[in-house]
Amino acid sequence: MRLLLATLLLSLSLTATAQTTYTPAPENLAARKAFQDDKFGLFIHWGVYSLLGDGEWVMNNRQIPVKDYEKLPAFFNPIDFNAKEWVSMAKNAGMKYITITSKHHDGFAIYDSKVSDYDIMDRTPYKKDVLKLLADECRAQGIKLFFYHSHLDWHHPDYFPRGKTGNHTGRPESGNFDNYLKYMDTQLTELLTNYGPIGGIWFDGWWDQAKDELNKSTRDTKVDWQLRRTYDLIHKLQPACLIGNNHHVAPFEGEDFQMFERDLPGQNTFGYNTGEISQLPLETCETMNGAWGFNIKDTNYKSAKALVHYLVKAAGHNANFLLNVGPMPNGKIQPEFVKALSEVGQWTQQNGETIYGTRGGPVSARNWGITTAKDNRVFVHILDWSDRQLTLPALPGKIRSAKLFADKSPVKVIQSTEGVVLTMSNAPSANTIDTIIELEMTSETAKK
Repeated sequence: MRLLLATLLLSLSLTATAQTTYTPAPENLAARKAFQDDKFGLFIHWGVYSLLGDGEWVMNNRQIPVKDYEKLPAFFNPIDFNAKEWVSMAKNAGMKYITITSKHHDGFAIYDSKVSDYDIMDRTPYKKDVLKLLADECRAQGIKLFFYHSHLDWHHPDYFPRGKTGNHTGRPESGNFDNYLKYMDTQLTELLTNYGPIGGIWFDGWWDQAKDELNKSTRDTKVDWQLRRTYDLIHKLQPACLIGNNHHVAPFEGEDFQMFERDLPGQNTFGYNTGEISQLPLETCETMNGAWGFNIKDTNYKSAKALVHYLVKAAGHNANFLLNVGPMPNGKIQPEFVKALSEVGQWTQQNGETIYGTRGGPVSARNWGITTAKDNRVFVHILDWSDRQLTLPALPGKIRSAKLFADKSPVKVIQSTEGVVLTMSNAPSANTIDTIIELEMTSETAKK
């Protein structure tokens, strides 16, 4: 494994000298389109931090030293973990891919890493490779698998200089950052050679080394992350593997999709995201309550209606929706999450055609809702409206027909150069999650 990595890194360093522009392989471009078509994925934050029931940042937030945190793996024995249950739950909810934390900021790997013994096989009584079990089941059920991998590491001694977080772990104030990057690339090589085709790598933690805390859009860091070297390694191992980085700035060379944390593209209510929206495929991620990892005190559960609305709005913003669960330390997913996802699945089974394979529609977000589009059809998603009549701005192309998606009943249309007036037989019910009007256009409509 180390010889393979050394050979790859030498090849990539020579290539990087001569090549400055990333050109996606044909299979990568095809994977990007398929990713945009998929629209809905399951995010999973799970690791030894789940034992403490206080989220995935517990090591940093409670300032737990490495020597004490290292005691946790001995208690991590998720005997109730069932890969088939997890994947079936995601599939029944209408999700097309799963993104799981292979290594979070605490540095603990939930797979069988050969470059370190700080992993689930060597340090826990469970001694099973969770990612192998999940990868096998995802292939069996036709679900794509992505790996979240943290750039940041609160455990590794060579993660130095220290960034903004993890500064109370008791590590010596020294280290070789280039050695840490080689360690990270070795783990990525393991993930991309031992688990079959991987849909993508979801990076996080680059922001830990940002130079300017006040300027959130800065692309400068205290260290050279060697992003291009790592990205080229990934694309060399699996050309179709998509790379995204939750760095909160505009995409870097070599990235294949852009993500937005807890906000729709262009929005920044949480203060994480750049306002710059690239031409890459887009994704937004959000949690089912307020936490990413298991938090026993967080009961602020989002309703199925709220989750569907987020999915619809994401699609209308031309983005995927990656919805997170934080499984319990025993390997089970909270019943509140399972119930909500089941209810979301009932909606996607009936209305998924208006989401999957679509792009953002010709009418951008309004107070009443949003539109999606596919070929010559526009889907008007009415999320918050109590009138029979709805007025849209002018649309490109002529409307051939209009009908309610649910029962195919006709909707009256008045179209002019000033706009479009849609009149339904009845006003949307307050209990309806989403009233959808399907417009058939004379030709493929312009999309965002």
